Amino acid sequence: MAAEVTYRQIVREIALDHHGYVTTKEAAKAGVPAVELPKLAARGGLENVAYGLYRVPDMPATANDQFAEALLRVGEGAYLHGETVLALLGFADVNLRQIKVAVRRRARSTLPPFVKLTHVRDEVRTTFYDGLVAQPVADAILECRGRIETDRLLDAAKRARGEGLMTTTEWQRVRKGLRS
Repeated sequence: MAAEVTYRQIVREIALDHHGYVTTKEAAKAGVPAVELPKLAARGGLENVAYGLYRVPDMPATANDQFAEALLRVGEGAYLHGETVLALLGFADVNLRQIKVAVRRRARSTLPPFVKLTHVRDEVRTTFYDGLVAQPVADAILECRGRIETDRLLDAAKRARGEGLMTTTEWQRVRKGLRS
């Protein structure tokens, strides 16, 4: 006879796909009642990171955990942008002080100091890198003009193109944008 799946196992499965994190909303979608997450946290099965956000403590850490946390703290519709995208991908030798997260809607005002929130007005294209919603690398490179040296941005564009992260059209647009 098969053993029943526990809430802890369901939460763990969700966390595996989200860099060790689980939100109350994702857990509820998977059939775990919201009241169960604080109970799991009280028993040491989860760590409460922020309102509605938990981390499975024994999940192996990855280089992109803090990026995931920043996105999850801001919530739905959030995406990484600018220098943060370059840092996520390891391009342009960017040393971040804050993770830049953009969002179109109003977001919680109580964010930790490592998250810098930017409100955008227009619809933007987004993509996924390592399961994280982000501005496409071509757009991020162009956004960084004036803040990062042009040679470093061009090197980042070449690497992105070489790794298949930029289409020919994007490559041409970036080269033209960096020359002007």
